[in-house]
Amino acid sequence: MLTYLLMFIPAAFLVISVLLCIRAYNKGTSPKKAVLSQIFSFCGVAAFCLLCPVVAHAADASAAAEAVNSSSAGLGYISAGLSTGLSCIGGGIAVGGSAPAAIGATSEDPKNFGKSIIFVALGEGCALYGMLISIMILTSL
Repeated sequence: MLTYLLMFIPAAFLVISVLLCIRAYNKGTSPKKAVLSQIFSFCGVAAFCLLCPVVAHAADASAAAEAVNSSSAGLGYISAGLSTGLSCIGGGIAVGGSAPAAIGATSEDPKNFGKSIIFVALGEGCALYGMLISIMILTSL
């Protein structure tokens, strides 16, 4: 029962923080403060999850014991998650800057669409490379 409670607390905290952030924004809080409150909420949940780890039990006890005892498997999962997450953040930043420029260039001259969409695709390629690296890490475990 305690395991289910420990799994529910971070999810509930994040949902409540999103609702409070939306409510504060609707009342006139600046978007910068709203984003900072979300970042701090995420950091708090991440700290809670690191301090109170919840171990999921697999159907096969021997395979689960082998995976838990292997620290290299755990570090592999962490590195796969980090490679995907950080590359997606970088790809989002790249697309966030290049897509509006591509739209503006296309609105001025429709012939620029082919040239400008390449830069948007390059930003998305960063995220795909991160996902490819994480797949390679997971298959080597």
